Amino acid sequence: MGKQLKSENSSKAFTSGSLVRAGIIGGAGYTGGELVRILLNHPSAQICFVHSKSNAGNFLHQVHNDLLGETNIKFSNDLAPLGDRGVLFLCAGHGAAKKFLAENNVDDAIKIIDLSHDFRLHQQSSFNNRKFVYGLPELNREEIIKANNIANPGCFATAIQLGLLPLAKAGLLKDVYTTGITGSTGAGQGLSDTSHFSWRANNIQPYKSFTHQHLNEVGESLMQLQKNNDVEINFIPWRGDFTRGIFVSSQMHCDWELKDLNKLYTDFYNDHPFTIVSDEHIFLKQAVNNNKCFINLEKVGNRLVVHSAIDNLLKGASGQAVQNMNLIFGLEETLGLKFKGTVF
Repeated sequence: MGKQLKSENSSKAFTSGSLVRAGIIGGAGYTGGELVRILLNHPSAQICFVHSKSNAGNFLHQVHNDLLGETNIKFSNDLAPLGDRGVLFLCAGHGAAKKFLAENNVDDAIKIIDLSHDFRLHQQSSFNNRKFVYGLPELNREEIIKANNIANPGCFATAIQLGLLPLAKAGLLKDVYTTGITGSTGAGQGLSDTSHFSWRANNIQPYKSFTHQHLNEVGESLMQLQKNNDVEINFIPWRGDFTRGIFVSSQMHCDWELKDLNKLYTDFYNDHPFTIVSDEHIFLKQAVNNNKCFINLEKVGNRLVVHSAIDNLLKGASGQAVQNMNLIFGLEETLGLKFKGTVF
């Protein structure tokens, strides 16, 4: 029989002010660890529990060594009350989020932000009387503000979409050829042949050519802005020789002048604080360890290439999840997310 996660606040430990009270399911993985790091330093949030069956009773810093000296919270196998301003982050693997909600009675008053792909597509966005909104703020911010349940976008999907949304709004997309390279943390914390240091070092490899699981959500988002179904994204993802970050380049034919395209992008992202359009060449380290997406456009003749770079664990996962949390609880969108990149 599953557990019941109530919204009633029955513990004095979680009654301070109007803090958002957060629970984390699947806290032992990379996204769970990054989420803990962000929430520990978030001025309007409090971690009530970090759930992990395999690590129950262990200190968080025994798994996430970067948290040593930051917190004495232990992993729990129990679900503590979250209160009236409660949010549950689901950081479990793909398929595990739906299973968790099926096995546990989560009070309707508790907000849910799921970081898996279980609820991202339109036909999968409803479950147990919950309707999930696709959580890309640069596309759906007004819907997110009113939502109770968020399907956090995929990491590659975020980088590709942010590079293409302005073109979709202008109706300029047709055949797009995209390459993207990601760090080893994109494969999760479990060890595999292609995430092992001895394989990754001095090595790269394409995988899931034209079939990557994020393509469906990219297609649905682009169709929100460009209604015709005539956009084809030809995507080749690569495994890279580094730990974190995603760099994507999308190329296509375009007759617009570069100055007009840059204006299209800057106007589109004018009131979105985490997407930065640069006139200069961008590089991966600018995006590592922060919640920003950097975009740069290049044009030769009628050929356009759009470069975008994000941190796969932040703007591509946990950072964007907290950005969504801020929006649904009426907080400043950038609260707790003003990190400096690690350029050197």
